[in-house]
Amino acid sequence: MAELKLDEIIAGDCIEAMDALPAGCADLIFADPPYNLQLKNELRRPDNSKVDAVDDTWDRFASFEDYDRFTRAWLKAARRLLKDGGAIWVIGSYHNIFRVGATLQDLGFWILNDVVWRKTNPMPNFRGRRFTNAHETLIWAAKGEKHAYTFNYEAMKALNDDLQMRSDWNLPICSGGERLKSADGAKAHSTQKPESLLHRVIVASTKPGDVVLDPFFGSGTTGAVAKRLGRRFIGIERDPEYVRIARERIAGVAEAEMESVAVTRSKRAEPRIPFGWVVERGLLPPGTLLRGPLTRHTAKVRADGTLVCEGATGSIHQIGAHVQGIEACNGWTFWQYEEGGKLIPIDYLRQRLRADLV
Repeated sequence: MAELKLDEIIAGDCIEAMDALPAGCADLIFADPPYNLQLKNELRRPDNSKVDAVDDTWDRFASFEDYDRFTRAWLKAARRLLKDGGAIWVIGSYHNIFRVGATLQDLGFWILNDVVWRKTNPMPNFRGRRFTNAHETLIWAAKGEKHAYTFNYEAMKALNDDLQMRSDWNLPICSGGERLKSADGAKAHSTQKPESLLHRVIVASTKPGDVVLDPFFGSGTTGAVAKRLGRRFIGIERDPEYVRIARERIAGVAEAEMESVAVTRSKRAEPRIPFGWVVERGLLPPGTLLRGPLTRHTAKVRADGTLVCEGATGSIHQIGAHVQGIEACNGWTFWQYEEGGKLIPIDYLRQRLRADLV
């Protein structure tokens, strides 16, 4: 068994390298495997110029059966390396993603979402015989149906201008200054993914300090983004030139400041704070008058953390619903207390107590 070294690139075959790593070493796996595009001939534009397509030898397989055997082998190895609370993301095109998805399910992974990456600047369809292929598909899966996983819902919502993040992501392909070039000016890697895509994946499904494993490391996008976001990484890549490019690229990425890479925590992940804690710690002493919006409703705090109002007693939620004549109410956001001449939601006090627990 190989010694686990973080923030390193392992040069070698992905399956052999994964088999040598200790079980349960990864919190997240991001995989961009060969797509098996099955290109038979050169692609040319209408002016007869050659299209810089994916024709690398690593993308060629003799048959679908060979590709399926390869897919099953690396996914089986990947599952062993995932922690029980870990997850995997696999990206692909229509050529391979359906075969990958079936194998994921056969091996016991539990699919959480398929995400469509809509390319804002896709390559045109030069032959005019099909639709322009303007998207790729990512499958996000937990280790199993009963296994927990990380999902930073609130962080994704904040990233999306406070709107719930959808499963269709509009992001440009890797181009311009981000696209790495070889000495002759050609693409250094034919399928380099944009850092914006990895940023979203890593922020969505990891915590600072988590380990991200990429078994098809290529030009090192996963490692570069992981380092920038305060995550650790393990990269596996068999092409020596890609290894060189990735190491050089990642060396130029500044170390993350942990304060800046923290993300908004999911409300479900936050510790539960009973209203009684606010009372017993003296933040709202018994007898404090609480007011509803526009000060139309009032209630007094009692020593046991209940409220009394208009002949009724109950929790902050029950009394909030009672005064409004409705069935349910979030008392934390409904009730306010006065401080310095201003009305402040009592939820502010809950957040103060939560901060003390972190």
